[in-house]
Amino acid sequence: MTARDDDAPVVLSHPVRAAYLAAEGFEEVLAEELARLGVDIMAWHGRLALSAAPPVAASWALDIWLEPEVHAVGSIGAAVALLRGRQRNWACHAVRHHRRAALIAERLPPVAARPLAFPAAAPTGHLGAWTLLAPDRLLLSTRKSSPFVNGVAPFVEDRVGPPSRAYLKLWEACARLGAWPVPGERCVDLGASPGGWTWVIAQCGAEVVAVDRADLAPEVAAMPGVTLRRESAFGIEPAELGPVDWLFSDIIAYPTRLLALARRWIAAGTAARIVMTVKFQGTTDHETAALFAAIPGGRVLHLWHNKHELTFLWDREAAGRAGSFPGRLPTT
Repeated sequence: MTARDDDAPVVLSHPVRAAYLAAEGFEEVLAEELARLGVDIMAWHGRLALSAAPPVAASWALDIWLEPEVHAVGSIGAAVALLRGRQRNWACHAVRHHRRAALIAERLPPVAARPLAFPAAAPTGHLGAWTLLAPDRLLLSTRKSSPFVNGVAPFVEDRVGPPSRAYLKLWEACARLGAWPVPGERCVDLGASPGGWTWVIAQCGAEVVAVDRADLAPEVAAMPGVTLRRESAFGIEPAELGPVDWLFSDIIAYPTRLLALARRWIAAGTAARIVMTVKFQGTTDHETAALFAAIPGGRVLHLWHNKHELTFLWDREAAGRAGSFPGRLPTT
């Protein structure tokens, strides 16, 4: 069975212990990653991969249902009572039985999925997830990895200022971190042209050294606090730029080359935080993605605004804390 067999019945041979939600079109990539992690997929429910194994940190999952339960529900009222009896906030992942799912959702407290106005942190309310496997069978999880409804991170978009839509990836990454550049901080944006991420940093009021051999969009280059260095992002040495609060990179390059770049900056000790896009062409380099995820103080996510790419987030303080370990599962 594949993730696209939405009309096929969901056959569960064992209790569900984890569920992984793939982004549209990335079901096979998620399946490949789970196989590498030794996780068998028992069944697909739309884009939701159901497993009998305990949850693991899967980078290609938009959301991970950490404590799934399957319940028989003989009526809409029984489903509502079950969900309301557990907690207040629930998000529905509707795959089939849409009308019945809508009737259940209408009787639950509404979950406001209003677009965020950046800068803003991700929602902090305790959000559960549920879906109907059959008209009388409900799958729920009171805990999940993403703070967003079905992993979707909506924003009030700026369709005038930024030179490209790449800014949305950085907004989402910062929202997930709960932190963003602020006035008084110094940042570096590697491979900055045409300037989508530089625009975000300057909009936040921080200083930014944009490193690229190509030009920035004129309106970005003219922003206060922006300095352009016409150099190779891979050729410049961290020591040349001195201590920085943030290192950003949205470079198109082979993942192995980006891994070496990230390791070089981390070893130099000059950056307090790193946000880096890891882009894939053709097949997915799962091995290199796993090496990124294994860096202490870091984690790798497939953001809602990512395409065939992952976002590497690293924090120097987290790397130095006792008990910090790679591959952890962030939870709401």
